[in-house]
Amino acid sequence: MENNKNMRAWLDDFKLSHPLVIAGPCSAETEDQVLAIANELKNSDVSIFRAGIWKPRTRPGGFEGIGETGLKWLQKAKAETGLLMAVEVANVSHVKMALEHDIDVLWIGARTAVNPFAIQEIADALKDTDKIVLLKNPVNPDLSLWLGGLERLYNAGIKKLGVIHRGFSTYEKSKYRNNPEWQIAIDLQNRFPDIPIICDPSHIAGKRDMIQEISQQALDLNFDGLIIETHIDPDHAWSDAAQQVTPDTLKQIFKDLRVRKETDEADDFNNRMNKLRTQIDDLDAKLLEILGKRMKIAEKIGTLKKEKNVAILQSSRWHEILGKMVLEGEEKGLSEEFVLKLFKAIHQESISHQEKVMR
Repeated sequence: MENNKNMRAWLDDFKLSHPLVIAGPCSAETEDQVLAIANELKNSDVSIFRAGIWKPRTRPGGFEGIGETGLKWLQKAKAETGLLMAVEVANVSHVKMALEHDIDVLWIGARTAVNPFAIQEIADALKDTDKIVLLKNPVNPDLSLWLGGLERLYNAGIKKLGVIHRGFSTYEKSKYRNNPEWQIAIDLQNRFPDIPIICDPSHIAGKRDMIQEISQQALDLNFDGLIIETHIDPDHAWSDAAQQVTPDTLKQIFKDLRVRKETDEADDFNNRMNKLRTQIDDLDAKLLEILGKRMKIAEKIGTLKKEKNVAILQSSRWHEILGKMVLEGEEKGLSEEFVLKLFKAIHQESISHQEKVMR
């Protein structure tokens, strides 16, 4: 898949002076609920109304969506408000029904994105469509899998493509429902800068009081838009109640958000930025030099362990180091999450160096 500026054409067609906004309930519940939310959003920054029609639940027994009936409600909402309509599709049957009801935007969810067979079937069903198709990242942090799904859609002749970053599942304790792992989204942006990228702060956060913070982070990273779950009575929503906001709250969020310029052409800005980047480059080089020296010491430790027939992993020593580094990191303004990731990576590299000398 090659970079192609035409991929951004569908986004440019909106002629927006602000990021693209997709909003609406996690699930379409009743016709009155859908119409009430859509009418609340029609005179706001929202361009596309979203509603879940089919809801893939982790375990059976929960509300799994209203089904095809809800598509008629979306048709009525479009007629009343002029907003484009968006739904999630997980199989060919969903695609067929969505197209029959002239849904404007189809997105493929994180659970479906992990399955290349399902993506290929959906791509074949959408072949050469002029609909906007958005692909969420897979639940696991795998850039290749995300890109592979995107390539399958592109190869099917779908030109109005975009991606949604909704975070990644993890077993580790985190303040997020799904860890953002921003670097993966940044890597995708760097590989294909012409593909519009939209952030889903609702699924990253899992709770409404973090929506503003995550939305601002996404805009600071030059994302093209946001998709935010919005409900007239969030606390009584039939699915994902904790992460939905009211239309009024959504409007306030967008009043408070700051949209950044991509750059600044002023000489003063560029001169100061270049000086700061030079400092960063110098420190990065020193970091690599220190890490290289650390691994040399790790190899010496491995040699000593080999001589004395001692196991590589010393759990008590490892936990002692980790606890100490977290405390020292906090004193230096570094988050626990960052320190843990950093030293886990350093520890794994140290083990690899010790393994080499112990073979």
